[in-house]
Amino acid sequence: MAGVVGAVRRWVRSRLPERRWFKNDLIAGIPGAISSVPDGMASGVLAGVNPVHGLYASFAGPLFGGLQTSTKLMVITTTSAAALAAGSAIADVPDADREGALVLLTLIAGLVMVAAALLRLGRYTRFVSHSVMTGFLTGIAVNIMLGQVPDLVGADASGSIAAAKFFDVISNPSSIDWRALVTGATALLLLAVLARTRLALLSSLLALVVPSVVVIALGWDTVARVSDVGTIPTGLPLPVLPDFGTFSFELLGGALAVAVIVLVQGAGVAESAPNRDGSRSDANVDFSAQGVGNVSSALFGGMPVGGSVGQTALNVTAGARGRWGAVWSGIWMLVILVVFSGLVSKVPMPTLAAVLIFAAVGSIRPGKIRVILQTGPGSQIALVTTFVATLLLPVAAAVGIGVALSLLLQLNQEAMDLSVVELVPGDDGTLREQPAPRTLADGQVVVLDVYGSLFYAGARTLQARLPDPAGAVNPEVILRLRGRTTFGATFFSVVRDYARRLDAVGGRLYLSGIGEPVADDWGDDRLAEQGLALEIFSATDTIGESTRRAFDAAEHRLVRVTERADG
Repeated sequence: MAGVVGAVRRWVRSRLPERRWFKNDLIAGIPGAISSVPDGMASGVLAGVNPVHGLYASFAGPLFGGLQTSTKLMVITTTSAAALAAGSAIADVPDADREGALVLLTLIAGLVMVAAALLRLGRYTRFVSHSVMTGFLTGIAVNIMLGQVPDLVGADASGSIAAAKFFDVISNPSSIDWRALVTGATALLLLAVLARTRLALLSSLLALVVPSVVVIALGWDTVARVSDVGTIPTGLPLPVLPDFGTFSFELLGGALAVAVIVLVQGAGVAESAPNRDGSRSDANVDFSAQGVGNVSSALFGGMPVGGSVGQTALNVTAGARGRWGAVWSGIWMLVILVVFSGLVSKVPMPTLAAVLIFAAVGSIRPGKIRVILQTGPGSQIALVTTFVATLLLPVAAAVGIGVALSLLLQLNQEAMDLSVVELVPGDDGTLREQPAPRTLADGQVVVLDVYGSLFYAGARTLQARLPDPAGAVNPEVILRLRGRTTFGATFFSVVRDYARRLDAVGGRLYLSGIGEPVADDWGDDRLAEQGLALEIFSATDTIGESTRRAFDAAEHRLVRVTERADG
């Protein structure tokens, strides 16, 4: 019990604000909170719900998630990719249930992230390839740009995907409301101009305020406002459980897609914002922090949150020194919600569309795309396939395709990278590498070494590259496997097949350099059950000793076989 109490005390002390950086983090949280107002509202619009859900997420995510992160400067808040994925998942939910479904999706996604942390799955984010993630994020950006054009120009557009809505607007220009177009264009102009000035930190907020004042002053009632989307509650948001009656398997699939997106993006944020004190980030701790942020967001009626590249960069730029830069941004956001929530309803929808479009344009990385397209056919296929899938399919399906494609590319690369070489003893006792022979000769001892993965497709590639024993008499093959700690069923099948082919022509297969735990799995009983003529030589502390012993055994066997043949 005392140990638990001590651990809790150490955790609490590690989460308290550092006195020397208190002022830096307190001030750094202010621009973060201010920029979260337009970003949070825009995320709510992107998900197809009342923008207030984005505002609630923008205080709960940084406040509760920020206390848990191992990447201390990471800001856990709304992201466009997570918002679009969530919106796609609830697109077919009836309007009356949509907001409840979004909150439940957020809770499920948060629990999935916490489970991923407990299962130590952080290392698996590396299996989502850079090409796939770039294609996905680029597709998300283009989807946002195309999908927000109707709100930007005040047009009613039809279509099941963002591209269809965009083409519906440009093919029917008469549906455009010129007042909405002027409002949205003004916001875009302010964003573009102010981004190059000292007011860059306030550019998003000014892009909301200035057009809003103009619309109200000129009495442009035809321009849609946030209040047209839903009522903006006033006062302090209170925690409440989501409506579990909106659960469906489609919602579960959407929550899993959101979790994958958030966790992979969070890993990228950790790389871009290393800890100033030199401590290393722990992917599983960051998984847990993002999960806590989502659970907290759901309990306060918010939407999905995750490690945000833009908000984290802003946190660093504003001078944050530790985790409390993010935490303070959540606290300041809560103050803004309580004091200024009444003004939020007056914001014109075209300005939120402008904020989303500008952010989407800025998130596209032409340089990265150019490098990937020049890398090779595998990367090109991954990038283009994921990009097209994101444009044409629901986000959950596009994420599934991206993850599957990443795994297939990994397996294919492992298979392509596998090589088999022959080790030839030199007169001075050294070993020289040369390409493995395609066929085996009579009475020949061949020592082979393998580079690359021996799992799945790699094992099948090995099978194709082993020398063919057909037509040879008494060939002896030594397969050196030092450093291999585990073998899969596919590899065992390949070895079994090759050992039988060698045995059929009077030869023998030897495995050298195998560790003791693996050697036990290849014991005499298992070999006898398979009817295999196979010899195992376990690795020792001396490199090459087990292979030398296998070589000596092969030569002695050849002598015995030759003597029997002569006798």
